[in-house]
Formats: sequence, structure tokens, C-alpha cells
Amino acid sequence: MASSTIRPSSASSLFRLCNTTNTCAASLVSLNPSSRRFPYLASAVPQSHFFGLRTSSKIWRGESRSITAGNMAQSSTAASLLEWVKKDKRRMLHVVYRVGDLDRTIKFYTECLGMKLLRKRDIPEERYANAFLGYGPEDSHFVIELTYNYGVDSYDIGTGFGHFGIAVEDVAKTVELIKAKGGKVTREPGPVKGGSTVIAFIEDPDGYKFELLERGPTPEPLCQVMLRVGDLDRSINFYEKAFGMELLRKRDNPEYKYTIAMMGYGPEDKNAVLELTYNYGVTEYDKGNAYAQIAIGTDDVYKTAEAVKLFGGKVTREPGPLPGISTKITACLDPDGWKTRLLYENEDVPVQGRAAQVFLI
Repeated sequence: MASSTIRPSSASSLFRLCNTTNTCAASLVSLNPSSRRFPYLASAVPQSHFFGLRTSSKIWRGESRSITAGNMAQSSTAASLLEWVKKDKRRMLHVVYRVGDLDRTIKFYTECLGMKLLRKRDIPEERYANAFLGYGPEDSHFVIELTYNYGVDSYDIGTGFGHFGIAVEDVAKTVELIKAKGGKVTREPGPVKGGSTVIAFIEDPDGYKFELLERGPTPEPLCQVMLRVGDLDRSINFYEKAFGMELLRKRDNPEYKYTIAMMGYGPEDKNAVLELTYNYGVTEYDKGNAYAQIAIGTDDVYKTAEAVKLFGGKVTREPGPLPGISTKITACLDPDGWKTRLLYENEDVPVQGRAAQVFLI
């Protein structure tokens, strides 16, 4: 540590030249450069504790009241934001990721996974195209937004992204259809480890994994996005407080050395949820450049950005309107660096006119 202009021993010598009065002590505090360099010498502890002087304690009581008032104000702000987040009308809107051949992926999703092509746009001036696919209208269902960037035919998925989940009534039948269409099955149908739910895993043409889960009829077949995190409790706390999600369930699997937490805005059998996975001892992952983000609807992007900052996230795009349209947006990173876009969209604007530039901004 670099030395200060007046060392403690020098300060003591200077004090001996002064009368042992409160005025002298106050003068030393104001003149001593070390009080600026080492604030704990000047403000954390009264000078009388160091030099045996009978200095007034009024200044310390004043500082204590100031600190207490500041803490109370911050606590009040946090409580107010937390209450607002819980009441905000939020819904998972869509998940965005990049593919190397848009038409090839559309064909696989519609023919093998039973999705519908909701809309498709080409933006030649920006050198990209995208397509929205899902099991129902965008204004009431969680959907996929595929993005194709001109000239880029492959991406690195990384190790952090896990899979998407699709609920089907008969996993074995769905797997046979996928095989017949030339799809890749990476895990044959069977009960999940440590449970009874029948599942299977497949890969799409770009290598994205899909978990097929056997369930009865559901209004939201596109039901999961799984991401790996380095500290599960930290992530749960962030998604509860900043995004207003509910911890639907948490399951530890010590035999296989991982723990999962299901987060969302309603029951798993009726809503899309976020599955956070913690693998014992792994604190960081390679996110690659393929998976992009989830979009969540909110009533107020400005308050949302405040909550994100307060509860441990990082705002990467300050809240505000997108150029030329009524959509307001903010973007942020969670504690692990996973990106989320939060949107407020005017319901009077047709779906085709909403979030037209969300991916680019």
C-alpha cells in the first residue's frame, strides 16, 4: 500500500503541538490528508479513540443517522419494487436462437414436431431473416423465433444451453415419426432418471436438443427452456425478485450430481417454464453464439430495469421505445450472463407490427 502524506506517527507529533481541545481535534481531521486517503481514520472511529481527546460525539451521531436513513430509503425502494414485480402482468413470449438454414429448420419443426409456421420475414437491408413457429398464436402462446444471418451456416451452441421441452401425448409414437423423417434421436423413450415420466431426446438439424415429455393434453406444448447456471440459489433469487417468477419446484439428484429448479408464471402443465440446472462443482459455462435470449412481456420496462439492477442483474439496453413502433424494451443479463429482453407492446398493434427490431436492438 502506498504511504500517505502524513503518517500516523507524524499526526501524533502534530497533535502534541496543539492544545488538547475539541477545536484542535476537529482541525486535525479536516487538515490531515490521511483522512481522505484512509477514511476510516477520520470517520469510522472518533479521533479521541486514537489520541485520548474529549471530542464531541455529535458529528458521529449525525453520520449514523444519515447512514441509517439511507439504508431505510434503499430498503423501502427494494420493498416497493418487489411488490410491483409480483403484481406485474408477465408472460414468457418467445425464445430466440440462430440457425444455419431457415427453410430446413422450418421443415423439420413443422413435419417432425408438429409446429405451425406463424410468420416469416426477410430483412435484406439488415442481412437477416427470421421465422416464428409454435403451437398457437403469438399473443397467447410461447413461441420460437428462428434467426438466419446471411452467409452463416453454423453456430457454436456451447455447454451452457441445455434443451427445449415439448409435451406430447405419446413419446414413443413421436420418436418413430421423427426417425421416419430422418431426425436424430439421442435418447430413446423411457422413464426419466429417478422418476416415472416418460421422456426422449432428439436433435434438430442445427444440433439443438429437444426433450419430449409424455403428458396429457396441454394448452402450451412448447413447455420448457433449460439453461445451466453456476449458483442455483443465486439464480432463483434473481428470477423471483427481478423477473417475478415463481419457484414451482426444486429437485436435488445427488446420485447424478445435479439440482434443478423450475421457474415460471404458472403451473408447468399449462405454461412455459424456465428450467435452471446446477451441476455439482460447475460454476461457469461456455455460452457459444447460437442461443440468443428469452423475451418476457411486462407492463413497465422502466420499473423492470430498476428491479433488474437492484436484484443482481445487468441492464444492457436502457428502457425505452424502439424506433418507429410502439414497442418499449429493455434488455439485461442475469447473474450467469444469460440474456433476456423484456417488452411492453401495445395490444392494439397487430402482431406482425410488434417487436420487429427486438432481436437487433
